[in-house]
Amino acid sequence: MLWIAIRMLTGDKQKFYGLVFGIAFSTLLITQQLVIFVNLLERGASGAYNVAEAEVWVMDPVSRTTDIAYAMPSTALDRVRAVQGVEWAVPHLRAQASVRTKDGDLEGVAIIGVDDATLIGLPKRMLQGNTDVLAQPDSVIIDDVGTTRMFPDASPIGERLELNDQRAVIRGVADAIPSFTSTVVLYTKYSQALRYVPGTRNRLSFVLVGASDGINAKTLSERIERQTGLKAQTRDEFARDGVQFIIENTGIPFNFGITVFLGFVVGVAIVGLTFSLFIRDNIRQFGALKAIGVTNGKIARMVAVQAGLVGLIGYGLGVLGTVAFILVFAGDPTFKGFYIPWQIPLLSLVAVFLILALTGWLALRNVLKTEPAAVFR
Repeated sequence: MLWIAIRMLTGDKQKFYGLVFGIAFSTLLITQQLVIFVNLLERGASGAYNVAEAEVWVMDPVSRTTDIAYAMPSTALDRVRAVQGVEWAVPHLRAQASVRTKDGDLEGVAIIGVDDATLIGLPKRMLQGNTDVLAQPDSVIIDDVGTTRMFPDASPIGERLELNDQRAVIRGVADAIPSFTSTVVLYTKYSQALRYVPGTRNRLSFVLVGASDGINAKTLSERIERQTGLKAQTRDEFARDGVQFIIENTGIPFNFGITVFLGFVVGVAIVGLTFSLFIRDNIRQFGALKAIGVTNGKIARMVAVQAGLVGLIGYGLGVLGTVAFILVFAGDPTFKGFYIPWQIPLLSLVAVFLILALTGWLALRNVLKTEPAAVFR
């Protein structure tokens, strides 16, 4: 009987392809949008994860993310270093600025000042040059995403920028996790960053801390808060705050939620309509089966097999389409580092199951109501 159900389904190629297309399109839309949504949210944590050495981030109590921070006095660094369990503590500056290239173009950039001695605060990997170039006068390192934006057709090494009436020379390219806004990032020494970004007397954005051996990062952060009155968070806590800030202060969750919901609705509409037409066109065959003694239970299993076959093929094509999308755009800086979390295909599978269960049940009702005698009319 199940083989007969498959032959009935594949015999009407137009409706079979329509069902597969409906499931594939719905799966692709749901999976792709969820993948983009999750990866964009994770970029809210890029500032924290780009600094792999820092186990604890210390900041002013009102600071929220790497981009939303209130500057502290320089004495905060000494207060943190005095806390028991702190192996090392270094200053970290993050500020916004505008630079003018030699061609006269104006570009908004993020200036990140890293510790002069240890260079803690730089990304782990360099694509061009090495971290020693910051020892040269007026040196900056640009992130790879910023390179594609400011110098899409040429190497940035040796390029001179005008930054607040001061010279900055690009001497390296860092492999960094892009920020949520994909802003161009320039890394330089902390002392040089202070000259590039003049401002108030308090310009220390964060204090990066490493814990002594045997000291848990969470325990150390709580100890720093008690003794200094500053806000201290582990790297993972600070990264989660960056993600939460995007969720609370942008329309991204709502917009992507609408798109995913529309993908589900489109799937129900296409599959439901096509499935109903398929059942209607084959109602005489189902009636004939009932006339020879096939029970409603077996008829229901036949329809379930038909829906399952369509769902399996369509779901597979939709997921493969998402994988192809990620691979095709892997070289685009906008999609750098995008991946497919294993939970998303499972969510898409649940959505496909719901689509098929709903449309299959609606189509099956007509079959179950069909009288065997209908085939002889």
